Amino acid sequence: MSRIYKAAPLPFQGQKRFFVESYKKALIEMNQTKEIKIIVDLFGGSGLLSHTAKQVLPECQVIYNDFDNYHQRIKNIPKTNLLLEDLRELAKDEPQDKRISDAVKARLEDRIRAEEQKVGYIDYITISGSLLFSGNYANSFEELAKQRFYNTVRKSNYEPADGYLEGLDILRQDYRVLYERYKNIEGVVFIIDPPYLSTDVSTYSNYWKLADYLDVLGTLKGSSFVYFTSNKSQIVELLDWFNINYNMDSPFTGAKRVERRNVVNNQGGYTDIMMYKR
Repeated sequence: MSRIYKAAPLPFQGQKRFFVESYKKALIEMNQTKEIKIIVDLFGGSGLLSHTAKQVLPECQVIYNDFDNYHQRIKNIPKTNLLLEDLRELAKDEPQDKRISDAVKARLEDRIRAEEQKVGYIDYITISGSLLFSGNYANSFEELAKQRFYNTVRKSNYEPADGYLEGLDILRQDYRVLYERYKNIEGVVFIIDPPYLSTDVSTYSNYWKLADYLDVLGTLKGSSFVYFTSNKSQIVELLDWFNINYNMDSPFTGAKRVERRNVVNNQGGYTDIMMYKR
């Protein structure tokens, strides 16, 4: 039995680590009659939802739509660790969690540029977590270099995660193409975790606007699904409004709902929502 992960092995914006236990229970509940045959993770992200689904329902085929190429980041953990070791050494005399001096920043940039020229691959999202202010990410050297550096370099290397995606069918397709392929297959459940509306989606490999979020709702109609959203997006409230005022059916009618409150600071926070329906 491969290791069971409760969080993604590398940083990823929006991973559902705090929903893992509720998500497991939802899958087990949905499969009480043992009718689930295929699980399609339309927005695979960090792969945590696909990984968990395979652990909970190992007899099912689990399709991980890795549109963000997370599996490449997993594959390159050894290279990322070597780079982090050098960055750690270069920043060792800088105050912890404080802004890095311009002189040391220049040396860090030189090391990263040399790595890109020599190796040809850098996991900028992971490196961002060790050099940028909390919550900030870059996808290229240019994006990284224009920001202030902070000495938040990870103290230890990342563990190898060779078994993290074990047993998954890894694809990289537009979610609409994947949905069309599987929507009429018996025993399929769609995992739908799109980037949230009204939140930062800068680390995703494609740009999302309001019409994109609404288009996703088409995958819910007539489907068995587990859908993730937030009260920031107000998608559920929007559909309820249309239902009340225009008598339009909501795809969430009959779905079960699980919420988790996230506190950002003393002034407030937001609520993550999981809806599931069989």
